Amino acid sequence: MIQGLTGAHLIVIVFLVLLLFGAPKLPALAKSLGQSMRILKQEVSDTGTQSESVPHSTESTESNK
Repeated sequence: MIQGLTGAHLIVIVFLVLLLFGAPKLPALAKSLGQSMRILKQEVSDTGTQSESVPHSTESTESNK
């Protein structure tokens, strides 16, 4: 579906985006999208480091036996 897009199709899509959101709103939209991506990356990296630092409860119970 996306493989069939040509330059003319992309120009129409950009025109529709400008028409729907308006030129003044686009910078704010891009800024909020960038902030959302930054927060998502931060949360994903925090989750990865947090899971590595938490010891597994099964290892501690096996050593007590």
